[in-house]
Amino acid sequence: MAYQTLQQEYLQIPVVTRAYTTACVLTTAAVQLEIITPFQLYFNPDLILRNYQVWRLITNFLFFGPVGFNFLFNMIFLYRYCRMLEEGSFRGRTADFVYMFLFGGLLMTIFGIFVNLVFLGQAFTIMLVYVWSRRNPNVRMNFFGLLNFQAPFLPWVLMGFSLLLGNSIIVDLLGIAVGHVYFFLEDIFPNQPGGGRWLRTPLIIKMLFDTPEEDANYNPLPEERPGGFAWGEGQRLGG
Repeated sequence: MAYQTLQQEYLQIPVVTRAYTTACVLTTAAVQLEIITPFQLYFNPDLILRNYQVWRLITNFLFFGPVGFNFLFNMIFLYRYCRMLEEGSFRGRTADFVYMFLFGGLLMTIFGIFVNLVFLGQAFTIMLVYVWSRRNPNVRMNFFGLLNFQAPFLPWVLMGFSLLLGNSIIVDLLGIAVGHVYFFLEDIFPNQPGGGRWLRTPLIIKMLFDTPEEDANYNPLPEERPGGFAWGEGQRLGG
């Protein structure tokens, strides 16, 4: 009975969020069990181009380090904000969401060459947080019960927290930069005088991922409840 309930809850997670978080957890589990090593996963342009180890273009987004606080912190934020985006502004637009993943991943890979990063999963999480925060500017956030601020400041608060933990902020800055490029091209530029949509989801992606009908019984995670945890709770202004 408990297994069936767990399975139902798992299948209720929207498809892109489910696939990505599952891949991240399974990759970390495989490393913990020493089935594979991080040396087989990290981003290395030379090995990709010369040895044709193209899987590194994907696997470097799936490993967040050994199981511990940093891994759990990243998984919680990845799951929450990826799901809220997919069930919020991307609801019924799975193909567009997949295209955002591809666009963000490609841009990070290009930038990653110049900033010499070997794992880009955390930067990708920050990108998702940034896009969500800009699309929900009126949500008030609470971070560890210490800070109160509006959603657009969340990526910067996370960067400050990362700095306090002694981590490099290059990863966070990369995620913020790529998130802003996507947000500008998708949400700001098309509404400017003389602007237009540059990011149009290719037809092949729409054919693969968009479905004609949605499940009427599907119960989404409310986008106005971004936290659920002491470091990310929020509520909409005036609510």
